[in-house]
Parts: sequence; C-alpha cells; structure tokens
Amino acid sequence: MPDATLSEALKEAYASAPRGIVVYHTLEIRHPSFTTPIRIVRDRADLTAYLEADAPEDPGAEVTFVGYAFDFLKPEISASGVPQMTITIDNVSRLITAAIENATGTTDVIDCTYREYLSNDLAGPQNDPPIHMEIMTVSCTVFQISAVAGFPDLINRKFPTLEYTAEEFPGLVS
Repeated sequence: MPDATLSEALKEAYASAPRGIVVYHTLEIRHPSFTTPIRIVRDRADLTAYLEADAPEDPGAEVTFVGYAFDFLKPEISASGVPQMTITIDNVSRLITAAIENATGTTDVIDCTYREYLSNDLAGPQNDPPIHMEIMTVSCTVFQISAVAGFPDLINRKFPTLEYTAEEFPGLVS
C-alpha cells in the first residue's frame, strides 16, 4: 500500500535515487525525565535540520541529530494488524543507556518520532506528518538498545475522553 505521508520529492528520491541526494532517517526519543530529547540520525556525521511547526518538542526549531548507527523497520501500512516499528541502536553512549534505563523505571510513556529528511531540503521533514509512536518494550545492553514502538492503545481508551463533572457542567445537578 503506498505511503501518503511522503512528499513528492521524497517519493522521487526513492524511485530514481538522484546523484548527490541523500535520505536521512532520524529518530527523536522523548520522556519527562530527559532534560532534552534524544535525537539521532542514521549517518556517521551529525545533522542539523528544522523540525515541523507542530513538533512535540522545540516546534519549528533548528536542532542537531547526532550521528549513530541504528536500524529500524517502519510500521507496515495495511488495513489489518497493529503497526509496530522495531528499532535497534548500536554502540550507544552510556548517557543514552542510563537515560533509557531510568525512563523504563517510571510509569510515564517513552515517545519517539521518526522523520525523513532530504540532503537538499533540511527545512522540514519530508514525511508529513512524521510518525509519532510510543515505545512499548525496550531492552538495553552494553552494546545496543532494542525497542518496539507502536501507536497508543486506542481500544482501552475511555470514550468520550471528556469527563462530565458538576464543576464543569453545573446543569447536571439541580
């Protein structure tokens, strides 16, 4: 099934692989215990690029993604099943490992965002909207971090999300 979130420029880059244009794959990992989000790019060098205007952290700002070796499988686009993304980050620093281990010890959700950039246009991500997921499982070793991310649990979410209380809606009580 085609991915409707990709820009025409990114579709063209995937289809024709033009000389001199590189597709950068980036991850941003967020948690309330982090002082700043962990931002990495799948490259040897760091990447400075702009975030989208409605980004969860630093909207529209120019940020730096640190070069790391990581692998991922994007969520499958299909009408059936629960889409999940598997992420493996190799040779992580002790600071990142410690931050992830501390985050897993809390009840707060670890969020991640996957963005794609083209080397000739770093003004914003080429996948609109970027993929926002929650990390469901994570394991850390000395050599790598492995995680499985998925979309929030919509089945067990209460509906409607609005609570009707007497303070909010005085007409409920007589």
